[in-house]
Amino acid sequence: MRAVVQRVKEAWVRVNGEEVARIGPGMLVLAGVAADDTEADAEALARKLAHLRLFPEGERLMHLSLLDLGYEALVVSQFTILGDCRKGRRPSFEAAAPPEQAERLYEELVRRLGELGIRTATGRFRQMMEVGLINDGPVTLLLDTKKAF
Repeated sequence: MRAVVQRVKEAWVRVNGEEVARIGPGMLVLAGVAADDTEADAEALARKLAHLRLFPEGERLMHLSLLDLGYEALVVSQFTILGDCRKGRRPSFEAAAPPEQAERLYEELVRRLGELGIRTATGRFRQMMEVGLINDGPVTLLLDTKKAF
């Protein structure tokens, strides 16, 4: 699984003009599921997100985690993170999981975060969404379960 992680002061998702999710301080996670991903990838990414030290404490700019602070996560499914732009001018999405597999593993990621004690809001799978945020820092990181954590 791949994720673009942004430390936020707040973030929200709208579908058809209706706000369907909102969080306060925490992280926005744009998550993409690859065709070769499994439940183990969802579990590993959830653990990494819950414990990732992105938040300041005093002079230490990145010292505390979501768990340490009781902050929230907004997890939005985004298959385009798996886009391969190396050839031509149009991205290829061959590496992305088919929708049924992607939805199952996306939901597993959200479930695992909840089990770890992270209050998690979500977008709507396979919907056109407007995602808004107030980035804090800004801090933006890329995570990939196929690269060693």
